Amino acid sequence: MAWQVYALTHDPFSLGLIGLAEAIPAIVVALYAGHVADNFERKKVIVVSLFTLLCCSIGLFLITFQSTGGLAVLLPIYVIIGLTGFARGFLGPAIFALMPQLIKKEDFSNAVTWNSTFWQTAAVVGPAAGGLIFGSLGLITTYSINIILIGAAFILLLFIPNKPLPPKVSNTSLGESLKEGLSFVFKDQIILSAISLDLFAVLFGGAVALLPIFASDILLVGPMGLGFLRAAPSVGAVVMGGLVLFFPVKKHAGKILLASVAAFGGTMIGFGLSTSFYLSLFLLFLSGIFDAVSVIVRSTLIQTHTPEHLKGRVASVNNIFIGSSNEIGSFESGLAAKIMGIVPSVIFGGSMTILVVIITALKAKRLTKLHM
Repeated sequence: MAWQVYALTHDPFSLGLIGLAEAIPAIVVALYAGHVADNFERKKVIVVSLFTLLCCSIGLFLITFQSTGGLAVLLPIYVIIGLTGFARGFLGPAIFALMPQLIKKEDFSNAVTWNSTFWQTAAVVGPAAGGLIFGSLGLITTYSINIILIGAAFILLLFIPNKPLPPKVSNTSLGESLKEGLSFVFKDQIILSAISLDLFAVLFGGAVALLPIFASDILLVGPMGLGFLRAAPSVGAVVMGGLVLFFPVKKHAGKILLASVAAFGGTMIGFGLSTSFYLSLFLLFLSGIFDAVSVIVRSTLIQTHTPEHLKGRVASVNNIFIGSSNEIGSFESGLAAKIMGIVPSVIFGGSMTILVVIITALKAKRLTKLHM
């Protein structure tokens, strides 16, 4: 989709708008979605959300299939992206809250690592296959396969057993319910500092939104090359996920988290300066390794530190910090590239990530002393 939009506009800001179109709806519904996940059967919320994403995929296919070209197709694309933002806003907290109902508490840490590894594996295969299919068979076929895969996921979801909601600690109004989730996050210094660190790292350090420009105009590798560039961070994340399965992060987890985010910023600076496709692939691979550490440590912290009856609301706050920061980070990257230029914007983002790590290390002393 990003390649399709950039091919129509040749404007980096249009790539940033993709992220913004998804982030705004997700943020708007995030807190209420957490309340829903804690007060309604979580599987039903997931079913409705995933069905909405399936309809959005069908919509993208139909728009592209019927399009005669030109910028008129942009508005419908952005509208559909907005609908996916609403769906993802409800999907994330519901999945997060359902997971501990399916898994024993003592297996949380290992389960989070497996979950992250499987997700990253899919994220490796998806972009690489998408780039190859797009480059050889075109956009219509790519969207068709996307519909089939989301449809398969929807069918498999139906086989997950229904789980009753955990007992409520007290009956509260909607406003009190939302306040309770926010209060828990902001009073827990370790969780707050961990997700804040990830927020600013993703906000400033991610160059993923600009990869179509690097593939098209700087590295000159086309849509197939774009698929490999998008897959490279996930390959690194899968490698690190496999290592963490056998060597879990326990001692000095906070310091490891800080060092990994700083290293992630460094790889982004190197990527911005690179004009070699293979060096860029390697740097993105390293970025995935370092990013995986942050994801695993943060996810484990939130799962193990959050009471069962608050998981949906805490997940929704986490989604505001982390999930939407990917899309807002895409907007920031597109805007910065428009103002500063492509390469300077990536270098600036990586530098800001390192600065955030330094500030966090100085301010969040409990995080630097964290062991898991």
